[in-house]
Amino acid sequence: MTSSAFLLPVIMTGSLLSVSVANAQTSSDSPLWDDALVSAAKQVTLGPRPLFLVNDMSTDNDHERALKSSLLTCAAEHTQWQHSPLTIGHRGAPLQFPEHTLESYIAGAQGGAGIIECDVAFTADEELVCRHSQCDLHYTTNIVETELAEKCSVPPALDENSGELMNAADIRCCTSDITLAEFRSLQGTMEGVNTDATTLEEYLAGTPEWRTELYATRGTLMSHADSIALFQQLGVQMTPELKEPEVDMPFTGHSENGFTQQAYAQKMIDEYKAAGIRPSDVFPQSFNLDDVLYWIEHEPEFGKQAVYLDGRYSDDSFDHTNPDTWQPSMQSLVESGVKILAPPTWMLLEANPEFGSDEHAKRLQPSLYAQRAREAGLTMITWTLERSGPLADGGQWYHSTTEDVIQREGDKLITLDALVNDVGVIGVFSDWPATVAFYDNCAQRGAP
Repeated sequence: MTSSAFLLPVIMTGSLLSVSVANAQTSSDSPLWDDALVSAAKQVTLGPRPLFLVNDMSTDNDHERALKSSLLTCAAEHTQWQHSPLTIGHRGAPLQFPEHTLESYIAGAQGGAGIIECDVAFTADEELVCRHSQCDLHYTTNIVETELAEKCSVPPALDENSGELMNAADIRCCTSDITLAEFRSLQGTMEGVNTDATTLEEYLAGTPEWRTELYATRGTLMSHADSIALFQQLGVQMTPELKEPEVDMPFTGHSENGFTQQAYAQKMIDEYKAAGIRPSDVFPQSFNLDDVLYWIEHEPEFGKQAVYLDGRYSDDSFDHTNPDTWQPSMQSLVESGVKILAPPTWMLLEANPEFGSDEHAKRLQPSLYAQRAREAGLTMITWTLERSGPLADGGQWYHSTTEDVIQREGDKLITLDALVNDVGVIGVFSDWPATVAFYDNCAQRGAP
């Protein structure tokens, strides 16, 4: 078994990842990082979590026992880990580092990510920056405790007499509220705030308990161009996501005629072209199908690897188990030029009804959605592994269709194995890339 068996030809040039980026820089022109830091991050070190997960795996059938044994053997014998093309650093490595920061990206690369994501939003002066949402600055940066809070769409409101925070649940700070220069003055923080807080200090102390503040003492924010330069030096591929604007478009901020959606989509691609990045090293993505179709038509070389992020589950008329509700259909997506489809993990897997009654039956099987996507000729990427607390706590959205049989942390590796070998995904977004990189390195060595 080879975990990269379904990879597109442009992705693989060796046993694992081998990226040759056009015009790769030998030294950074940016003051944000030191070349020695980047060189060190190229040396993949996976840390203790993968082995912890292997040790915690279920072993209720022959396949699981063989998989666990093979992974343990690999962990014991493998001494040189490589960056993995299966592994997509989702916002870097935000399980432990402030997302979309230099520090998170470095951790993602060091953890073996062969592809790293910059979610792309825009500022008041229409510059592109790495943020998961256009309006997330209040819960991913320190903006509320700076003077820039006054520029927020909905700034913190403090009682004049008591100083009590009056609107914790309503604070809203957007990249489009501030300029790029002002954005750069902020510090990234761990995602999360306390919306019941009555003080700014309480408000900022909202990191979920399954993340950590240990590495949140510094969080260097990145422009989109910064991320390109960094990823170029790291030798990894890139997957920018054009975020849905949370302001009216055209945006009348800096441009006299307004910043249109098409100009936004084009500017993102133009920054890769300006940096001399090969289209084959870029996977532009969007939940907006029109963005994907725009790239296919206007930037066909980049459009070949454009990723349609399937968020239709939020539409009440959509049922991932009923093809009659899929508009557009899988075949229609293919006919429009879409080649890569990216749904959440729960849409691709379901519990195997034979598990428990047949000792040879696997715990998981591909969903009808996954089967139809493959039949139509679509390649699949999925999201997001390691983006939840302990599975034993139950109710995890990313495992919502398999929670009856996926109930412990180690079972994330069983989920990953099913996604790769039974569904056939070519990439897995992960909040802790070392987990997927470990699996992929070991799978290359013959794990069942």
